[in-house]
Amino acid sequence: MTAENPLPRARIMGVNVSAITMADALRTVEDWIGRKAHNYVCITGVHGVIESQSDPKLMAIHEGAGMATPDGMPLVWMARKLGYGGTERVYGPELMLRLSALSAQKGYRQYYFGGAPGLAERLRERLTERFPALAVAGTFSPPFRPASVDEDEETVRMINAARPDIVWVGLSTPKQEYWMAGHLGRIDAPVMIGVGAAFDFLAGTKRQAPAWMQKRGLEWLFRLLSEPRRLWRRYGRIVPQFIFGASLQLLRQKTALAANPKR
Repeated sequence: MTAENPLPRARIMGVNVSAITMADALRTVEDWIGRKAHNYVCITGVHGVIESQSDPKLMAIHEGAGMATPDGMPLVWMARKLGYGGTERVYGPELMLRLSALSAQKGYRQYYFGGAPGLAERLRERLTERFPALAVAGTFSPPFRPASVDEDEETVRMINAARPDIVWVGLSTPKQEYWMAGHLGRIDAPVMIGVGAAFDFLAGTKRQAPAWMQKRGLEWLFRLLSEPRRLWRRYGRIVPQFIFGASLQLLRQKTALAANPKR
């Protein structure tokens, strides 16, 4: 898709989610880089949708994103039920791999921002092993505390001096979304992409869910079983809240269609 043909979006519980395919996402990023546009991409899962229900700023950040890709199958299923039948999952780690392969061919420069100390550098090592022609302009793992104004300005200078085409942001939701939206227009790169746990997965520090669980929308269960102490509160809240909210939205849609049948 291009600026002349904007990406279709499905509104899921109020959050605009791009109803796209992986091929659409790749073409869009390539177009932005070619035009030297400035956009950010939210890799949107159930977590982001639920957080947006109580966070108007995060809702607006999704609205302003160049793309808000459906990261998990529940959002794909919802988009299809809302009339966007061609929607496919655009999974953060897979998008990162596909764009890394494309970047190695095209010469696009990458910057890895985020993760625990040393993680971004480990990610660079793993991806350049897999894609030897991949140009990595730089890496930086910021402190977990909020950055001071001076530190933030230095980070912006450092990233811009490296002249990346794609800045990958791995700070988790909603931190990475706040960071990208807050730095739009300050970071010179054509695109920033918030991929969260993709840093850990592709660096090899955490395991991804098996493909069969991902296809059935059970990645959350795999992650919960892998990190129960850290994640039980999150998933104990967001899973039932999403099921309720999505079901209510579909019921309202069905009721509206029944009240106004096509003639």
